[in-house]
Amino acid sequence: MGKFERALSKKALFFMQKNKQTIGITGGIGSGKSVVAKILISMGYPVYNSDDRAKDLINSNPELIAKIKSEFGNDIYTDLGLERKKMAAIVFNDPNKLAVLNSLVHPAVGKDFESWKNSQTTKFVFKEAAILFETGIYKDLDAVILVTAPISIRIDRVQKRDNASKEEIENRMKNQWSDEEKIKLSDYVIDNSGNQLIIPQVTQVIESLGS
Repeated sequence: MGKFERALSKKALFFMQKNKQTIGITGGIGSGKSVVAKILISMGYPVYNSDDRAKDLINSNPELIAKIKSEFGNDIYTDLGLERKKMAAIVFNDPNKLAVLNSLVHPAVGKDFESWKNSQTTKFVFKEAAILFETGIYKDLDAVILVTAPISIRIDRVQKRDNASKEEIENRMKNQWSDEEKIKLSDYVIDNSGNQLIIPQVTQVIESLGS
């Protein structure tokens, strides 16, 4: 490849990255946002799972680990990594502690996402995260897809998935906005209550986005 071709290639890559649209996927715990993400992946679209990446970074990013230890104590980590149950018991019962943890984790995830996004070559990239609205991240996105389901169904799903108690799940829900609040700020809403097929709804969203 000559200098002219390399210049064109760099220019095309810059233009592509500049015009790439980032679409958020969110929903309360147990809503089924991961189901929508898997459908999009099967359709050939890249999806960044913020929650999974956060879990990885919490145990692999030295700078983040040091900050978390500074705030929550060295014993919040063992040789196997973060004591997740211990941390959950702290933050899900104290909104101030949860805010502190989020203020440490979200910048690290944001930096990781930008690096991932710049490596993608599709017109659309999707960012899956449970608390897009609560953290204000939605303001930086081109559109947001909200996945909804009745609270009773969501609790049942999480109980089966995580073997968690109803009280534990309800405590986690208290730290998330209600669907009614989220709907007002969402561009697309997907009903995952079981009353409607999911794939046609996802397909309709993609068509609306203009891919």
